[in-house]
Order: sequence, then C-alpha cells, then structure tokens
Amino acid sequence: MASRKRSFPPDSSLSAPGKRAPGPGAPQTDYAGWGAEETCRYLRAEGLGEWEDAFREHRITGVGLRYLADADLEKMGLNSFCFLMDGFTSRFLGDRLRVLHSLRTLWQIKAEPSKVFNDPIHGHMEMHPLLIRIIDTPQFQRLRHIKQLGGAYFVFPGASHNRFEHSLGVGHLAGQLVRALDQRQPELHITRRDVLCVQIAGLCHDLGHGPFSHMFDGKFIPKARPGLTWKHEDASVKMFDHLVADNNLQPVMEEHGLVLPEDLDFIKEQIAGPMDPKDMKKLEWPYRGRPEDKSFLYEIVSNKRNGIDVDKWDYFARDCYHLGIKNNFDYGRCLMFARVCEVDGQKHICTRDKEVGNLYDMFHTRNCLHRRAYQHKVAKIVETMITEAFLKADGHILFEGSEGKMFSLSTAIDDMEAYTKVTDNVFEQILNSSSAALKDSREILKNVVCRRLYKCLGHTQADQHENVPQERIASWEADLARCASQDVVLNPEDFIIDVINLDYGMKEKNPINSVRFYSKDDPSKAVQIRKNQVSKLLPEQFAEQLIRVYCKKLDSRSLEAAKKNFVQWCMDENFSKPQDGDIIAPELTPLKPSRQEDDDDNKKEVNPVGKARIQLFER
Repeated sequence: MASRKRSFPPDSSLSAPGKRAPGPGAPQTDYAGWGAEETCRYLRAEGLGEWEDAFREHRITGVGLRYLADADLEKMGLNSFCFLMDGFTSRFLGDRLRVLHSLRTLWQIKAEPSKVFNDPIHGHMEMHPLLIRIIDTPQFQRLRHIKQLGGAYFVFPGASHNRFEHSLGVGHLAGQLVRALDQRQPELHITRRDVLCVQIAGLCHDLGHGPFSHMFDGKFIPKARPGLTWKHEDASVKMFDHLVADNNLQPVMEEHGLVLPEDLDFIKEQIAGPMDPKDMKKLEWPYRGRPEDKSFLYEIVSNKRNGIDVDKWDYFARDCYHLGIKNNFDYGRCLMFARVCEVDGQKHICTRDKEVGNLYDMFHTRNCLHRRAYQHKVAKIVETMITEAFLKADGHILFEGSEGKMFSLSTAIDDMEAYTKVTDNVFEQILNSSSAALKDSREILKNVVCRRLYKCLGHTQADQHENVPQERIASWEADLARCASQDVVLNPEDFIIDVINLDYGMKEKNPINSVRFYSKDDPSKAVQIRKNQVSKLLPEQFAEQLIRVYCKKLDSRSLEAAKKNFVQWCMDENFSKPQDGDIIAPELTPLKPSRQEDDDDNKKEVNPVGKARIQLFER
C-alpha cells in the first residue's frame, strides 16, 4: 500500500508540513561540517546576527551547535528576557530562547535525504532517515502480515489493512503534533531529540501485536497460558529492544543525536508506561526518560490520562476508510488547537473550549466502531473459531528462536527472535498443512473459510455491570444446556458466551472530565468543562456490558431449541429480554411483572397538556 520514493531535494521549495527551510543565506549542507563563518551566516539568516561576535569569540562551529545548552548561551552573554502580550508569547522572545529554538531546526538540514510514503489517509508522509532505518528491519516489516482488525476482514471486505500502515500513520501524526506544539510554544524547549523519540514511539507502539491483532492477546494467550499477565504493549517494548540490538541501531541513533540509554527509556515509556511498574505508585515523577516539565510528551502516542492520542486519530480515520463507515471526527482541529498548559503542577496538552463537542464526537466514533465493526457478532465468532484452531495446533507448529531453541505458538512471546516469525500466516500454514496432528485445527479453519460459522442466538444485558470470570461463564453455559424443553440434547460445550464491555475508553467514567480546555481570552489557564455545560443530548452513562451467546450446533432443530433455551435463561437470570424473544418463544410470555412494568412505562400516554401541545403543533 505504502509506496516509497525519495523526497524533494533540500533546496526544493516544496517541503513537508512542520518543516522550516533554512534562510536564504544559510548553507545547504550538513551543519556538522560548518566552520565559524558558515555558522555566523546561519545566525544572520535567522535574524540573530547581533550575536555573531559572541559565537566567533567562543569558536562555535557546526559541530558544537549540537551540544549548546541554555547555560552555555548564558555564559556567552545572551539574555533570557521574554515579553508576553495578551497571554501569547510575542515575537520579542528572549535571545537565548530565540537561539535555542532556531538551533533545534538544524536537524532538518542534513545530507541524508528523508523518504516519502504515499498514504490514502494522510497523503504524503515524510519520514526522517532514522525512522527509515527502523522501518526497513524484519521486526517492523513483520507488521505487513498482521491484520489491523483481525477477524473483521471476514465480514468487511475492505478491512484488509495491516498494522504496518497504521504504525506509519501514528509515527507521522506524532511528529505533526509535537512539531505543532514546538512552533506554537517555543518556550516548551522541545528538542529535536524529543521530536525523534516521539516519532519512533509512534512508529513502534504496535510491534508486539500477534496474529490477527487483539485476537491473539485478548483470546488466544489467556486460554493457552491461563494465569499469565501479558499485553501486546509489553511485547512491543521487548520487540523494540530486539529490533535495535539485532540491527545494530544504537550507533545510528547516536549519529542522529539521540542520547542513550536515556532516549531509549523515553521511547519505551511512551509505549508501555514507566519502566518499573512500582514507580507508578510513587508520589514523585515515575518516568526516567524525560523530566516532569516535559510531562506533556507522554500524552502524544498513548495518553493514559484521557485517551486522546495520535494512535486513536489514525485508526479512527484509517478503519472508517477501510470499513466504509463515515468518520465524524476531525483530528485536524485537535492539531490546530492543541496547546500545553499547567494543570495541578504538571504540563498537559489542552485544547480550545469550543472543541469540546469535537472530542465528544471522537469518543462517540470510538463507540460506534466497536458496535458496528470491532465487536461485530460474526467477526467475534470468526476470531473465536480461529482461536480454537490455534489452541488445538499449539505445540504442533514450532518457530526457531534464539540459540536454535524451538518455541510453540503460545511460547513464542517469550523469545523475540521466534516471535518475529509469528504472523497471520499461521492461518494458511494450518489450513494448507497435511499433518495428522493438525487435522482438527484444519477442519475448524475450513469451516471459517466456507462460512460454516457458529450461530449467534442473540445478546442480553444484566441490570448491573458484572465481573464475569471464566468459572461464571462455564456455569452459564451449563444453565443454558439445562433449559432444554424439547427432545433435543444440548450440552454445555455446545454454547459459547462472549461478554463484551463497551465504553468511551475509561470504563464507566466520562473521559472528557479528564481533559482541560483553554479560552482565547486566556490561553495559559486550563479549565474543566462539565457535561451539563455542553449539551443535554450527551449520554448519561459511558459504559455498558453485552452478553452474547452462540451455538455450535447448526442443524435447524438444535438451533430452534437453543434459541428458546436462551430466552428462558435470560428470564431466569433476570437479564434483559432478547430483541426477538417474543417471536422465538411466544409461549414464555407474558413476561415477568418487572418486565411488564417496563413495557407499560413505554405505553403511558403523555399528560393532557402535553398532548394538546402536540396537537397544536401538528395542526
């Protein structure tokens, strides 16, 4: 999908968004080779010519520019005066701040060219040479063979996109956001190292995904290795370490100005949180990669504070495009209005107060995607059947890892060399095999391909959100089998129960309560906007739980009996009535008194005054 070609030459008038071309008098070569005169010429082009003598006196050349810090400029006599006007930093910034901000753009003047990916979502995405070195590794290229939406591809024929292009998009958007903040607020002292590290984190945040993405870590691993706490984010960190070591990228990173191991820690912390989980419980700053005054950088790729991050911006746009679902959320406005403000002693990314509706649209889009695609009843049962096939094949398919050791499908996550070889291709490997040991797995996958899928009996809801362990599900499956009222034998193993939790990203909480906003009258002050200040049409609850039931038996008599069992079971458990319950099992009506009262409430007439008003307007 992503075609790649060389970018425009450095002196081209066409430059990528967020980049600033050197001034007319600036040299067009790698700044590391500049002498004193070329360095001074650059200062003049940047409007900083009054400090030429200071740079000459201290013999500052291009090589030294990389290491100049605020303290060095202070010793050279540059002042730190900063003038504010109407809450915005004016063009009369302090000299030291102006010089530092100017020098941070030098990393874009380089001999090694960037490259461009043509993407259907974001258009032309220009990537830094270091990012290209990461992309062109077996560990990253592996993502070309992992479906972004797992089993949804068996339902939505357009959903053939992979983790590869999504990762490119997140790296691109991460760069756009951090550069927008830098351009808007130079006082944040965002360095070129910060920009590169944030982009690398965006690029590598999904390296740890297994076959069919969330099916692997959400269904397969919990059943194959019960009791193991494993997340794809943790695997992404391990895979990133393996990628760097296996391709000897540490010297390359240092050549591009990264400071190791500090910047490696920063990249991994953006992906999976603090390096030591115990640090999260500490009152002090838990991160090692960047100090607390750059806390906002941890909100770009994976925002643990409120869930608004570039990862979601990309997959909302990309998934909607490939699914054929309209996307009502515009991430471009978030880029335009993003601004860092101080909140409770830390710096956080805030947005304009008028954008609160756009953010509600964002979380509504997330909910719609889950309902219509990610949790689609057919897509989920396809993933369940593939999981069953993988479980039966586990131990019969082996991958060679480090030191020649062999690993099964479920143990490959313990060795990144072996895990690099584990992709969606396992599906075809089983399907096309002739091994007797894989016969059962092969039959299940043939049923998936030929569309002989388990049937969904419907879904129901409990009155209260429940924590449903595997033992509870087994008990429910046994109850469903016992509900049989006909001469059809149904066993607990004939039923599959899928418990689905839908929310706005923070379980029952409203994520917008964790967002801070600013107004144009005072952009430095962060405020909270409550739901009742926005609209009365917003949801009252932000989470719900669906209990979906499937039957493995596909003959008509068994299915008819299973559907009636399902309706009876819902009534016995005091769950909500299935949508087609009255049609499937009319003999089970009238409903319980509590259910009848609910139905009666919907039939109550409006009061006479209200009715008169309606008639008045109808005339």
